[in-house]
Amino acid sequence: MHAWIDGELLAEPEAGVISVTDHGFTVGDGVFEAVKVVEGRPFALDLHLQRLVRSATGLGLDAPDLDVVRRGVAAVLAEQHLPLGRLRITLTAGPAPLGSGRGSHAPTLVVVAVPMGPSPATTSVVTVPWPRNEHSAIAGLKTTSYAENVVALAHAHQHDATEAIFANTAGHLCEGTGSNVFYVVDGELRTPTLASGCLAGVTRGLVLEWCGAREVDEPIAVAQEADEVFLVSTTRDVQPVTRWGARELRVGSITRAAADTWRTREPEHLVPV
Repeated sequence: MHAWIDGELLAEPEAGVISVTDHGFTVGDGVFEAVKVVEGRPFALDLHLQRLVRSATGLGLDAPDLDVVRRGVAAVLAEQHLPLGRLRITLTAGPAPLGSGRGSHAPTLVVVAVPMGPSPATTSVVTVPWPRNEHSAIAGLKTTSYAENVVALAHAHQHDATEAIFANTAGHLCEGTGSNVFYVVDGELRTPTLASGCLAGVTRGLVLEWCGAREVDEPIAVAQEADEVFLVSTTRDVQPVTRWGARELRVGSITRAAADTWRTREPEHLVPV
């Protein structure tokens, strides 16, 4: 791992110092982006940085200087060649008094990059019993407040699944802990609208653009009984679901077509920094 913290590139990331009163550490007051790296090039970096700004402003943080962020990304990626990797950009509110109130310090900005292996060809999911609150002040923002996802993913692992799927408070399909959900009913590809509370995933947006899908909010039971289901995310790309709970699913033609389209068009967004 190589890390860049507030303008300083560290050969030994564990030697980096972030204040123990940093609001990202004490209360999860921060935002982040996880970016796939292929042969040293970040995937769709511009789209990820646009979302980083949206998340920051939505959380009430000052938008980061994207030129500075790009310098951090370039510095980290220059230190190691990653055939396949994960780049993480984290922005927090910076040091603050203990408690919910923010301080007056400058924000903390961290960029790290690590190798990663390819995602499994397929996945299994389970519905968790806790709803995602689509009316939350942070709904749709990619914040560092991930405890709900940690608990949900642990629940999925306990039930022999690799991803947890949330309904929202209306009982409609929302999202996974780190993925968006697409499903096929009567030959039609569908996915929840952003009003469901799901994250505006970068991969989700590109699949909508490249493959077409109807955005609709409907009971999670519709998706659970769908003919085909697949997940999308920065690290999963297009990943077919072969089991939802106790129900087995096939990898159908629409899912295969979406995966083929993704593989064909992914290089369009691999641009050197």
